[in-house]
Amino acid sequence: MAQTQQRVAPAVPAGHSVDGVAARMRALRASWPATDGVAVFNNVYLTVTEEVGQRIEGRQFPDPRGATTLDVVFAERYLAAVDAVAAGHRPPACWRPLFQYRHHPGVRPLQFALAGINAHIGHDLALAVTDSCRLLGCEPAALEGDFHRVGAILERLEERIREDLMPGPDLLEIVDPLTHLIGSWSLERARDAAWSAARILWSLRELPALAEEFTAGMDANAGLVGRYLLTPLH
Repeated sequence: MAQTQQRVAPAVPAGHSVDGVAARMRALRASWPATDGVAVFNNVYLTVTEEVGQRIEGRQFPDPRGATTLDVVFAERYLAAVDAVAAGHRPPACWRPLFQYRHHPGVRPLQFALAGINAHIGHDLALAVTDSCRLLGCEPAALEGDFHRVGAILERLEERIREDLMPGPDLLEIVDPLTHLIGSWSLERARDAAWSAARILWSLRELPALAEEFTAGMDANAGLVGRYLLTPLH
């Protein structure tokens, strides 16, 4: 009976919710100029968060508790990076390129959006899965369905983002260097890598030194990809 009661209790701490992290993102949107590269990503992520929240409320996730926990824990890693920069501290390596280049005039909005997605998925997502598993008292396999449902939302929104932030005739897009730059990065591959990384990290949970080394490598790799995605084009 005690185990059943534990399963229905909230997994995220009191005061933490999808609405709460969305409210933080709206406040950031109001405080940053639209041309700020971090603001570009923030707007994209806010759209994702709001859609996930609506689907959770609409009971489109079989396990609302698991989906809520994963969504909130994931979002709070991005918000922690924002808070670190605001306090004068260095964020994780995966986020540094976006914050360093956020005002560069030669970087286009689509690059900022994809660099933020890359940082969040290439580093934060695997850690969010393992953190959620600890909070929920479950194995990663229990969150796999929610992981892929959120991923499907991201993929649909990525298509819309590419259309909105890189308009123009197809012939111009073919010769545009931005087309070649972003064509080398795949959200689907990044998601697959994040799921594999989460499973590896979970298997290393009793080996903290190895887990820390693996996480540091994942962070550094995401940072390198982010710098590539933010290559100034003029």
